[in-house]
Amino acid sequence: MVTMTRTPPARTGTRRRAERSRLASAGLHLTLAAAAVIAVFPPLWLLVTSFKPRNDAFSTGLVTHFTFANYTHVVADTEFLAWFKNSVLIVGVTTVLGVFLAATTGYAVSRFRFPGMRPLMWLLLITQMFPVAVLIVPLYNLLAGLGLLNQPAGLVITYLTIAVPFCAWMMKGFFDTIPVEIDEAGRVDGLNPFGTFWRLVLPLARPGLAVTGFYTFVTAWAEVAYASAFMTGEENLTLAGGLQTFVNQYTNDWGSMTAAAVIIAVPAALVFAFAQRHLVAGLTAGTTKG
Repeated sequence: MVTMTRTPPARTGTRRRAERSRLASAGLHLTLAAAAVIAVFPPLWLLVTSFKPRNDAFSTGLVTHFTFANYTHVVADTEFLAWFKNSVLIVGVTTVLGVFLAATTGYAVSRFRFPGMRPLMWLLLITQMFPVAVLIVPLYNLLAGLGLLNQPAGLVITYLTIAVPFCAWMMKGFFDTIPVEIDEAGRVDGLNPFGTFWRLVLPLARPGLAVTGFYTFVTAWAEVAYASAFMTGEENLTLAGGLQTFVNQYTNDWGSMTAAAVIIAVPAALVFAFAQRHLVAGLTAGTTKG
C-alpha cells in the first residue's frame, strides 16, 4: 500500500515568503548599487579627466597619458589664487555672520513672544520661495545704489539673504528641543537674556550650529549666479565664477576646468569631514519640538 504525503501549506507559504524576501533583498541591493554608481560616476570622471591631456578630455578611456599639466596651468597661468583668496574671504565672513544671525534669530523666536513674531517667521519662509533668476535684477539695483557692486561686502550681504532665513527656521526648531529650565536657571544666576543664550544655551546647540555653518558655507562656496552677476573682472571673481572662464562661448578648456573643480572640491570635503559627526544630530533635532 502506497501512502501519499503532502507538504503542509504553512511550510509552503513560509518557503515562498523566504524566496520573495531573497528576491526583494537582491533587488534592493542592485538598486542601491546602481544608485551608488550613478552618484559616484560624475565626480570620479571629473577626477580622471583632470589628469588627461587637453586633447584627450572627451576620450572614453581611462588615463593613458597621466599629467599634472592642467593643475599647473590653473595655478600658475590663471587668476585662480586670486579667486581662491576672494572665495575664502567672502565665504568666511558669510559663514560667521550667517551662523550668528541665524542662531540669535532662532533663539529669539523660540524663547520670546513679541508683536510681529508670526509675520516675521512667515517672511523668513516666503523669502525662500523666489528663484535666483527673479532676484538678480532687484538685488543688482540695490547693490548698485549702495555702491557695493564688485565688492566682497555686496556678495556677503547677498549670500546672507539666502542662508539666514532657512537657517533661522532650522535653529528655532533646534532651540525648541533645549529645555526652557536652562534659561530660567541662567536668569536666577543673574544673567541677562544674551548672557543666557551665549553661555548656557549656545554650547548645547553645537550640532545645530554645525549644520547651520555647513549649509552657509556650501551656499556661499558653490553659488554661481550672484557671483557672476555682481562681480566683474577676473581678479575680482570667486572660484565658482572663475570656473566659467575656462568653458564659455569663446573658449573650451575642459582639462583646466576639471582640474580647478577638483581643487575647489577639496575645501568643501574637508569642511564636511569636520562637521559630519554633528550633521545627523543637528538635522534630526531641528525637525522636532521639545
